[in-house]
Amino acid sequence: MAYVLDTAALPAGDRVEAVHTAMMYASAPCHVIHEDPEAPVHARMGLWDLGDATVFTHRSSGIRLLRTAKLARQDAMPVIALSVQQRATGRLTQNGSRTCAPGELLGVDLSAAYDYSWSGNGAAGCVQIPLDRLNLPIDVIRSALGGLRSSPLHRMVTSHIAELSRDPDRITGDQSAAAVAAASIDLCRALLASAARTGRHTREAMAETLLTRIRTCVRQNLADPDLSPARIAAACNVSLRHLYKICAEADLSLEQWIISERLQGARHDLMSPGSAGRPIAAVARAWGFRDPTHFTRRFRARYGMTPSQLRTSSAEARTLP
Repeated sequence: MAYVLDTAALPAGDRVEAVHTAMMYASAPCHVIHEDPEAPVHARMGLWDLGDATVFTHRSSGIRLLRTAKLARQDAMPVIALSVQQRATGRLTQNGSRTCAPGELLGVDLSAAYDYSWSGNGAAGCVQIPLDRLNLPIDVIRSALGGLRSSPLHRMVTSHIAELSRDPDRITGDQSAAAVAAASIDLCRALLASAARTGRHTREAMAETLLTRIRTCVRQNLADPDLSPARIAAACNVSLRHLYKICAEADLSLEQWIISERLQGARHDLMSPGSAGRPIAAVARAWGFRDPTHFTRRFRARYGMTPSQLRTSSAEARTLP
């Protein structure tokens, strides 16, 4: 989908109302209060469908989003937002007060009252998930939102949401979008369950999402040449034996799948016009291959041509009329 709003195309006098209208559509009904409504207000918002979830990005001048208890009573759709701050410091009041520096994760119950703001030019990207897709009681979710940093999955989910927000067009338009959507909901469910520390719900969510967490851990660390099953098991807080058991049940050869994911990433880079000047050895290293000769051999076995042949054929294809 296209951006919900980009005020750069609007007259200055129309921007305040346009931001309010777009926010009502993209997020929860709330009062939109601009830090300096007399100064040039600017905003750019986007909303993308991701299966049962949505990805919402928001970049603007200083803003405050105030959802009162009265507004919360009027809107019955329970939605949870997990947001990564990209620029400026976000401030949230909901069951206590929290701040969120750039790169940090913040959880908001959009169905309840809240007060969220930033000063100056700010930005954030979030995943919005209907409560009924999380398969957790609302009291468990609400108790978790204030303590997300206590979860062992905090960094993993933060990185995942940051990546989703970086290029939503490419991710939601890819053939793997349905799998990404399911994985995103699984990861957010496990994060909330583990942060709430409620015994049964935590154990169930962690067990049911283990394969998703293994795959996510691998994808987030493909560039690390020292990535190993032992490190993956440690990151997922399971034994190496249990890691191999879960992979075997899913008919997944972990080592071969890691190589396959690395080769796919390198292939994408080699076909991209933006990497035309990068040495092939540098592309290989960026995807965790220490030895360029080994990389070339594995690449040719997978794709039937060498990396240089692929790069040449891709460049020729771009020049065809």
